[in-house]
Amino acid sequence: MIESLFQRFVFLFILLIFSLVLCEVGVAKDAMIKRSQYLMGTLVFVTGIAPDDATARQAVDAGLKEIRRLEELLSTWIPESELSRVNAAAGQHAVKVSAETLNLLDHSLEMDRLTGGSFNIALGPAVVAWNVSEKGRVPTQRELDAVYSLIDLSQLQLDRHTRTVSLARPGMQIDVGGIGKGFAADLAAEVMETSGATAGVIAISGDIKTFGRMPDGQKFVFGIQHPRKEQGHVLATIELENEAVSTAGDYQRYFEQDGIRYHHILDPKTLHPARLAQSVTVIASRGVIADGLDTGIFVMGPKKGMALIERLPEVEGVIVDAQGNVFVSSGVKGRLQFQ
Repeated sequence: MIESLFQRFVFLFILLIFSLVLCEVGVAKDAMIKRSQYLMGTLVFVTGIAPDDATARQAVDAGLKEIRRLEELLSTWIPESELSRVNAAAGQHAVKVSAETLNLLDHSLEMDRLTGGSFNIALGPAVVAWNVSEKGRVPTQRELDAVYSLIDLSQLQLDRHTRTVSLARPGMQIDVGGIGKGFAADLAAEVMETSGATAGVIAISGDIKTFGRMPDGQKFVFGIQHPRKEQGHVLATIELENEAVSTAGDYQRYFEQDGIRYHHILDPKTLHPARLAQSVTVIASRGVIADGLDTGIFVMGPKKGMALIERLPEVEGVIVDAQGNVFVSSGVKGRLQFQ
C-alpha cells in the first residue's frame, strides 16, 4: 500500500484549519484569507492575516506566486527547470542557476554535513531503483551497487563566483524534494510579510511555516500524526509562532512485500530503507532547516538524531523509534500536549 502525500497533508493541516475557523468566529478585527493551489506536486494551503481584506488577499496571492516561481526553478518534474538542466548536463558541463537554486543547494550540503551524510540530495538513481512512489520494487544488491558511485555528494560542485552547478559523473541526479518545500515556505512567508501580512501559515505537503499569531492572539496549532495508527490519529499537538515544522515518516510513501514495509527514506550508506525510526518531527525557526533535518535524523536514528537536535540552536524534535518509543527534546517537553 502506498499512502498519498495528499492524505498526509490533509491530516497535518487539519488542526491548523480548525484553529483558524475558531478564530474567525471570535471577535478578531483583522482580515483572514485562505487559498489553496496544486503546486510542487501537492496541494498547498496559504493563509494570510492582515489589517484589511485587500491586503490579506494580496499577501496570499504573493505567497502562492512565489511558490510557483520556485517550483519552476527546482522541480525535477519540469524539464526546463534549473535542476532538470543540471541533471541533464551531468558529466558534461556546468549550468548557470539562480541565486535561489544555489542557496538551496548550499543548505542541502550543510544538512549533509550536519547529519554526517544521512541527508543526501543525490540519491536519485537509488530512488529510481526502488520505485517507491509508483508500484514499488525491491532491487537486487547488484542494482544498488551499480548506482552507488552516482550518489557521491562530493561530486556536486558549486561555483559561487560564477553561480554555476555541475555534477561530475554522467548519470548523477539531484532532487531537493526532501528540503525544497520548507525552503519555498520560508520565501513565501517573506514575500507575504513584505506584502503587508501580519501573520500567516504556508503548508506544503506537511511542511508548515508560520509567522505571527492568529487575529485573536492565539498561536497556531500543529498536530503530529501517530505513525502506526489510522490517518487522523494525533500523537501530540504543539503551538507554533514564527516557527516551521516538518515530519518524515515511514508511513508516508511505502509498499509491503512478504510482510516487510519498504518506505521511501533511504539510508545513503546502504541504499536500503532506514530502519531506526517510525517518524521524526522537527520544529525550527526556518522551514529549510526543519525540512532537511527531519529526513537526515530519521536515517540517523533516535540516539544520534536527538543528540544533534540538542546541539543545534532553535531546533527541537520528537522522534518515534522503530519500537514505538517516543523521544522528546528538552526544549519542547513543556510545549507538547500528548493525546
